[in-house]
Amino acid sequence: MKSIRCIRWAAAILSLGLAVGVASVPRAQAQDAAGATASTAQQGQPASASSPQTPAPAQTPAAAAPMPLSMPSMSGPLSTAIPHEFDAGPFGKLDVTGILSGWGSTQGNTDFGSEATIWDISNAQVFVQKTTGWWQFYLQAGAYNIPDLGVPYLSTADTIKDFWGAFPQGYLKLVKGNFSVEIGALPTLIGAEYTFSFQNMNIERGLLWNQENAVNRGIQLNYTHKKWTTALSWNDGFYSNRYTWITGSVAYAFNASNTLSFVAGGNAGQYDKNTAATPLFLNNEQIYNIIYTYSHGPWIITPYLQFTNVPTIPKVGIPVGASTDSGALLLAYTFKHGFSLAVRPEYISSSGSLANGTINLLYGPGSNAFGFTITPTYVKGAFFARGEFAVVHASSITPGDAFGPLGTDANQPRGAVEMGFMF
Repeated sequence: MKSIRCIRWAAAILSLGLAVGVASVPRAQAQDAAGATASTAQQGQPASASSPQTPAPAQTPAAAAPMPLSMPSMSGPLSTAIPHEFDAGPFGKLDVTGILSGWGSTQGNTDFGSEATIWDISNAQVFVQKTTGWWQFYLQAGAYNIPDLGVPYLSTADTIKDFWGAFPQGYLKLVKGNFSVEIGALPTLIGAEYTFSFQNMNIERGLLWNQENAVNRGIQLNYTHKKWTTALSWNDGFYSNRYTWITGSVAYAFNASNTLSFVAGGNAGQYDKNTAATPLFLNNEQIYNIIYTYSHGPWIITPYLQFTNVPTIPKVGIPVGASTDSGALLLAYTFKHGFSLAVRPEYISSSGSLANGTINLLYGPGSNAFGFTITPTYVKGAFFARGEFAVVHASSITPGDAFGPLGTDANQPRGAVEMGFMF
C-alpha cells in the first residue's frame, strides 16, 4: 500500500510539473557548470552578392541555442532536459525541468528478509529554479530511490520516509560576482558520485558512496578565481539536525579537460543519534577525498581516493573506532547514435578486528570488499534506457555481517535496468 500511495502521489507532482513545462517557453540562454552564460548570440548571414543594388537588411543576432542548466549536477552520459521558462510574477523568470523513471533489479545471495527481485519508481521529480539575478533558488521535489551496492534494497516509499522527505534538496542562493552563499538543504561536497541515480554514470551508487553523506542542511560559501574553485560549508552532516559538521573543497582546473580536487569534512562535535539517514558511526566520522577528473570528447575518467576515520567515543556508543581506505575509477565512453558505456571498479578496506571490539564499517571489523559495475546506456531525445551488472566480493568477513540469509556469503551479484524520460 505504501508503494501504491507513493506512485499516485509522485504522479500528481509530475503532472503539475509537466503542465507547467508544456505551457512555458524553452529557455534561450542557459548557464554552464559555473553558473555563467553558456553561449553567445550568433550573427546573421550576410546579404546575397547577386543583388548589390538592394540594401542589405539589418543583421539581427539569432538567439543562442537553449542548453541544459547546471542543476541538478550530472556526471553523464545523461543530461537534464532543455529547461522550460515561465513568468512567476514577483519571483521573475523560473526554469522547470524534471524526470520520470522506473527501475528493476535482481540479485543473488539475498539478505534475510529482502526480496531477490524488485520493481519500483527510481525517480519522479520536478526541479524548479531561478538562475539569474543577485538572489536565486533551487527546489527539488518528488519521489526518488537511492539504490547502492552491497546493502539491502529499500523501496521508494520507505526511502522518502526514512531519508529526506518529499523535498530532498532546496536552497536560496545569494550571488555577488564570483562569490555566492547557499542556505538550505544542500548536496554534499563529499565524494565523486551524486545522490540520485540519473545524475551518475551507473544506476547504483558504489561501495565508497556508502561511507559518504548526501544531503546537508546548512550554509555554504562558494568562491571562484581564475582556475580555482573553493567551497566551505557549516552543516548537519548526515542529516542530523545538529550543526556541528564542517566540510570544504578546493579544485584547480589545469585546463578545460583536467581538474584536481581535494575535499575534507567531519563532525566537530559528538552525537549519539542513530537512524537510517543519520547512522551513528558515520555521522561522527572525518572523511577525505582526492579526486581527479578528465573530460574530453567521448571520454570521462575520474579516479578518486577516499579515507575515513571514526574516532573512539564511548559516551555516544563508539567503544573502539575504525577507519576505511578506498579507491575507485569512474570511466565512461560515449559512442555514436546515443550509446555509451560506463565501468566502475572499486576497492575498500576497513581497520580493526572482532577480537578487540572494533566497530563495523563494512562486512565486519577488518573486512575488505571489491566491487565492479558495468552500465551500457542508450539515449534518444528525452528518452533513456540503461542496463547494469555489478558484483561485490567481500573478504575477511564476520559471519552474520556479509551476504545471504545468514550473512555468511562473500559474493553478491546484481543486475538492474532503468528507463525513463528527462523533460
